[in-house]
Formats: sequence, structure tokens, C-alpha cells
Amino acid sequence: MELFFKLEAGYLGIGLFALLITLFVTSRPFMSKGSVKKGLIFMGPAIAMFIGMHYFVTSDRINTVETTFEEGGKVVCESRMIRKVAQSVTIEKSNEWTLQNHMFSSPNYSRKFFSARCIKYIPVVL
Repeated sequence: MELFFKLEAGYLGIGLFALLITLFVTSRPFMSKGSVKKGLIFMGPAIAMFIGMHYFVTSDRINTVETTFEEGGKVVCESRMIRKVAQSVTIEKSNEWTLQNHMFSSPNYSRKFFSARCIKYIPVVL
């Protein structure tokens, strides 16, 4: 459950904001009777479905990335530290990277990477 809140906290906040906007708009005097109920019945499940889908896609990507890393494959993570050059970092077990609690770290690199923000490396063949 902790991982769910780490991954979806921003989207839960956006969803709550959308529900509050729906509640505010549908409770105005110019709206028809019953529009509050209809609006919340439509928006609540829609937001829950989108957040749930995002969680399942992200958790599947985490499992793929971590399995690839443990099997000795390459993983690519975005580096936001340097914006002009080298915007991605290739992570491999053979280059002294370790994985603990969904975080990649290396004694040779100054920052850690959350596995949810990484992808499995797939070489391009032309």
C-alpha cells in the first residue's frame, strides 16, 4: 500500500481536486436537480479507474525493470541532474549498481533512481 501512495499521490490529489470542482459546479443554482449526484457518480469511478490503470501499468513496469536488472540486463533511467547532455543513465548490475527498496544506487554516481521512473533497455536494430 505504501508503494501505491508513493506512485499515485499526485494523481490522487488531482482526482480529489477534480471531484471538488465537480461538486462545486454541479451544486450551482443554474444546474438541474440531481446533477450533483450524477456528476459524482460519473467522475468518482472514472477517476478511480484511471488511477487504478496507471498503478497497474507502473507496477508492471517496476517488475519488468527490476527483473531485467536482477538477470543482468540493462535499464535506462532519466537523469534530471544534467539537462544539456547525457539525459539518461544506463544501469547494469555489472557496473556496481545495486537495487534496494525499488531504488537503484551506485558508489560511482551521486544520486539514486526510483525503479518506477526507469525502463528496460531494448536495443534498436536497423
